[in-house]
Amino acid sequence: MATSPALLSRQYARPSPPLPRQLLAPSPVAAASSAARRLRVRRGPAPAKAKFGKFDAADAPTEAAPAAPATSEADGAAGQAVLEDDSCLPPDLEGAIWQSGKASADFVNSGGMRGIAELLIPQLEFLNQEGAQAEVWALSRILLDTLAEETGQVVKAVFPDAGVAALLKHQWKDAKFKCASLSDRKPVDTDDGVVVMIIPDHQMLESVERIASQLADDPIRPLVMWNPRLVSGDVGVGYNVRNLRRNFLSTFTTVYSMRPLPTGAIFRCYPEKWKVFYDDPKRPNRYLLARESSSRPDATDIEIIFGGGGASEQPEEEPSMMTNVMAAFSSVSRFMRVISK
Repeated sequence: MATSPALLSRQYARPSPPLPRQLLAPSPVAAASSAARRLRVRRGPAPAKAKFGKFDAADAPTEAAPAAPATSEADGAAGQAVLEDDSCLPPDLEGAIWQSGKASADFVNSGGMRGIAELLIPQLEFLNQEGAQAEVWALSRILLDTLAEETGQVVKAVFPDAGVAALLKHQWKDAKFKCASLSDRKPVDTDDGVVVMIIPDHQMLESVERIASQLADDPIRPLVMWNPRLVSGDVGVGYNVRNLRRNFLSTFTTVYSMRPLPTGAIFRCYPEKWKVFYDDPKRPNRYLLARESSSRPDATDIEIIFGGGGASEQPEEEPSMMTNVMAAFSSVSRFMRVISK
């Protein structure tokens, strides 16, 4: 079966360790979707730094305190929800994908027309590793099932390769959504309600723009791009082309974004604001909220926060100068790869 060359670009071939997956109880939608998948999900070793899970098993809070009155339990739970800065973060990778589907559905249900859901994590970025693409297609079903259930509309998933679309049609015969590919003669039909493009590459920009233009005509239908890579810094790509891509992306709203960092995370889940978290020095795998903003934090904001000047609470021990420099450098280099605004 042919594999999309656009997904195997050299610029995505940098080695990077996968993030740990805490096996907490996922949402019902995510659990059902996971059970229905037939493709085997690849697992990798846990990294040393960038964390994805919120809780360790020893740190997970109990559901209720025994021997406490019902009213006290309710009050305590409410107080705990207020105190926990990172309660909005997903417990694992599948939970994050379910969140991205829910945020996209909320955006569509509120009247939004063009949205982007991005999970900037190694498992979904480096697609030339063995088994990586099969894992991405399997995980994408969580997003698609969630969108179909939450919107109640006909969802059309557009994959980058015709072979992939044909394989998934055969394996997902019970799916509540339809599959197509960008190379199809007519990837979008008039009866499609919500169109979702799965990881469109910068080499597919012309096809993506053509479909977006088609969906903007009568009848107008929403378009969601999941982990798009339409901005390329490759040598030989002219300024006008890059500017065209950025202008096209500026018509989209980032409805979901999850970016783990070595010492924190950047997160947005529609309709909430953008949030920047930093590691809780007292509790492993937990985060404290550093800042909220209505727009995506830029490289300067991240440098200030992780350089020690923007966190709402400071650790008892100040990080060394080298630690601050490395954190700032890591943040800037990560942002410059994909930032589009």
